[in-house]
Amino acid sequence: LMVTDVVMPGKSGKQLAEEIESKRPGMKVIYISGYTDDAMAHHGVLESGIVLVQKPFTPEFLLKRIREVLASPDCVQ
Repeated sequence: LMVTDVVMPGKSGKQLAEEIESKRPGMKVIYISGYTDDAMAHHGVLESGIVLVQKPFTPEFLLKRIREVLASPDCVQ
């Protein structure tokens, strides 16, 4: 499981996940962001099956989402 921000300096979280996924097929990803839907669409993370956690969030909420993603066969990177 990888947890990454959507917008980072130099590349998007989606680009990073794609690079790592080539070495770790089947890796699950949780994206986090404080940006609007428009910014996230630009970075390719509003597709079906993508897991997005909006900032701010509590540690408990993130842990809940991690458990859901790890248990779900439908979550993609």
